Amino acid sequence: MSREELLKKLADAVVNLNVEETRKLAEEAVELGIPPLEAITEGLAKGLQKVGELFENREYFLADMIMAAEAFKEGMSVLTPHIKKEEGKKKGVIVIGTVKDDVHDLGKNVVSALLSSQGYDVYDLGIDVPSEEFVKKAKEVDADIVGLSALLTTTMERIPEVIEALKEAGLRDKVKIIVGGRPVTPEFAEEVGADAYCEDAIKALEIVKNLLVG
Repeated sequence: MSREELLKKLADAVVNLNVEETRKLAEEAVELGIPPLEAITEGLAKGLQKVGELFENREYFLADMIMAAEAFKEGMSVLTPHIKKEEGKKKGVIVIGTVKDDVHDLGKNVVSALLSSQGYDVYDLGIDVPSEEFVKKAKEVDADIVGLSALLTTTMERIPEVIEALKEAGLRDKVKIIVGGRPVTPEFAEEVGADAYCEDAIKALEIVKNLLVG
């Protein structure tokens, strides 16, 4: 099986909600020598992206999303140990979560997993996170970056509320804020005063690295 074929099959296994097949193909990717980060981004993550589209089109339902997330996690459990992490210098502390009233987390989970695999200290607060929880955790762990995810047009309005809460707590000048999610745009990110907009997990890795330089 070629590299391209295996990556496509890996993505398809997630779309097909096949947990065991996802694990098997992830193991084959390791054996074939495919870089684990590539297997994650070009296989697992692309599969999740397709699942998200099917959910938006009402072809998939919540139970399907949950199974897809399980398949993704199973693949990650195989691939993550094979990613070489940089030793020594602390890379950065990131607090991430889906804003209040929003229970979607597939995209956020991919970003969290990739950042963790690259050696960042990631504190994932989960879903439906109120502003005060972002503030509390950012203070507690001395965060460098706070990542805010919203998957609905109604809930992305919670993003500026979190930013305002960080300002009121005196943390805004100490942390960088990145935002993302399907309805979020670069224009919205600029409007609410975020430091960066992440369109996908790969872009998030690049942005985090750039924000923490120096």
